[in-house]
Amino acid sequence: MYINVNGIKCQDIEDVRTNSSKAFADFVEEYFNDKDYVMAHTSGSTGTPKPVKLCKADMVVSARLTNGFFGISNDSVLYLPLSPTYIAGKMMIVRAIEAGAAIYEETPSNSPLADYSGGHIDLIAVVPSQLNFLINTPGLLDKIGAMIVGGGQLPGKIEHWLADRGVNAYKTYGMTETCSHVALAKVSSGEVNPYTAVGNVTFECDARGCLVVNVPQFSVPKYVTNDMVRLIDNRNFYWLGRIDNVINTGGIKVFPEEIEAKLMKLIPHTRFFITSCQSDKWGEEVVLALEYPSLPDGEIKTGEIKQGFVDEMKKVLPACAVPRRYMAVKRFRETKSGKIIRRIFDN
Repeated sequence: MYINVNGIKCQDIEDVRTNSSKAFADFVEEYFNDKDYVMAHTSGSTGTPKPVKLCKADMVVSARLTNGFFGISNDSVLYLPLSPTYIAGKMMIVRAIEAGAAIYEETPSNSPLADYSGGHIDLIAVVPSQLNFLINTPGLLDKIGAMIVGGGQLPGKIEHWLADRGVNAYKTYGMTETCSHVALAKVSSGEVNPYTAVGNVTFECDARGCLVVNVPQFSVPKYVTNDMVRLIDNRNFYWLGRIDNVINTGGIKVFPEEIEAKLMKLIPHTRFFITSCQSDKWGEEVVLALEYPSLPDGEIKTGEIKQGFVDEMKKVLPACAVPRRYMAVKRFRETKSGKIIRRIFDN
């Protein structure tokens, strides 16, 4: 065993436990035990989190693909402000082990790098909620060579801010079963970039229009997803949204994630998401859920919504995608990994 963690070159698990968090050390011990797999859990954003056995050989393949993409070597420094109990944290550790790179960890919070006094960081993994602090704290982004952002949709205004300032940031596409990401999309302030496969990963679509991931080096070389995409070629795609979330309103399919992306600029300071409810007339109606701690949970009547806001929505959305109902929620439900649970209706 060898891992350089928090500036200490650790040769055994006792060294790791002395110089890292319990969660970090527990994963390292599991990674180096005599089993050929480690246990992980799905995020739970579309259902109950499920235990998953991850083949260690697959984790090695994934780590090497990412290390190759970002040029991570034994001279590199990785930074982990995420929990090692989730796949994103586990894989940062594996990348460090495989490359012989140094890795620094901190207790997960929404103020990453607040106490970091070290030098250049070659790669950091973050979730969207951590970006506000990084953006608004002078000097922090200057320390970062490359950033991968996963765990939720990246707000458009933050994506534009990062791109306009030349931050080398990438949105990730992947899942627990694929040992973190299999594709990356460069953050851009202009036209949205497609997701591009890492390494020798390729893509295709099934009969539903959902993405199929081919990773020939994995123990299971094909993964069928529930993500609907627009495939450019076998290496590049645009993500449309989860098939589980598709809304069929008046016979027209609309994707909540696409609607949300278009509404980002109109609702910059309030968390929101698009969902649906049953409708005798339309089959399903588009619903805009807004997080308002100051309002009671329940429906906001149409007359209480500013007409100017509705008019602006009509300019950026097709008629079928304009919300017909508006719901106030004091606080959105979230999974343990921080993803919003979209469903607010029983149907």
